[in-house]
Amino acid sequence: MTPLHVAVLMGGWSAEREVSLSSGAGVADALEGLGHRVTRIDMGRDVALRLAEAAPDIVFNALHGTPGEDGSVQGMLDLMGLKYTHSGRVASVIAIDKQLTKMLLVPHGIPMPGGRIVKTAELFERDPMPRPYVLKPVNEGSSVGVAIVMDGGNYGHPIGRDTQGPWAEFDELLAEPFIRGRELTTAVLAGQALGVTELRPKSGFYDYDAKYTDGMTEHLYPAPIPDEIAQACERIALEAHRLLGCKGASRADFRWDDSRGVGGLFLLEVNTQPGMTPLSLVPEQARHRGMSYPALVQAIIDDAMQENAA
Repeated sequence: MTPLHVAVLMGGWSAEREVSLSSGAGVADALEGLGHRVTRIDMGRDVALRLAEAAPDIVFNALHGTPGEDGSVQGMLDLMGLKYTHSGRVASVIAIDKQLTKMLLVPHGIPMPGGRIVKTAELFERDPMPRPYVLKPVNEGSSVGVAIVMDGGNYGHPIGRDTQGPWAEFDELLAEPFIRGRELTTAVLAGQALGVTELRPKSGFYDYDAKYTDGMTEHLYPAPIPDEIAQACERIALEAHRLLGCKGASRADFRWDDSRGVGGLFLLEVNTQPGMTPLSLVPEQARHRGMSYPALVQAIIDDAMQENAA
């Protein structure tokens, strides 16, 4: 292994800043332990200047959410001629947008929930579809701003203007039918699926707090599901990774209505910048496959270096 100068880009100003700082710290520590020279950059508006001054061999993109996951930072790095980890500009632009992702994947046979974009003002007049349904921001990750609107819920009929929810922060939201059942996720690393984890929140659903608060969610690996469902998850995750043009690591999140067999499995989204925190799923699945955290970080670096050399 040739020691490299790696700039670890983390933090930023998205709703997922704290998660990104945790991911970045873990990655930087692992890289230093592997003998690499590391420059840690908490991204601010002067990020291009700081990267130019650092002049790294490669950038490890540990950002989550916008602008680190939506193609903006990728475009900047492309213009600067810097190598970087994970997906490129085009894949990032599409995958961060749940509606664009559907437009690309569904015609290729990838099962995803139906739904439509709704103006927030519409929610205060009528339901956009029969309850129960899900409302989520079009381009946020980590279940930020997700609301499940049920018949017996506390959001009102229709949703109250003064009720807390994503409608207070976003002018448009994606409305999708609620899929009952189980949360499944599959990581892809350098073109290989790492298995399937079932996520069982102790209460509520697998939202931001459940993802990043220790003890709030039980992770079951391998997921206690039929082989045909596990194989379908891996096949869909790999195909979505390929169709989107993802690089390095990605993570595909699913809902499975276990009363309907394979026909009840739906891809919700593909995360092109999966977390690298102590509670994150990609490191966990890699560990179950015999890959340590430092080895995972090195594998992501190696994949990016090979991709940029191609």
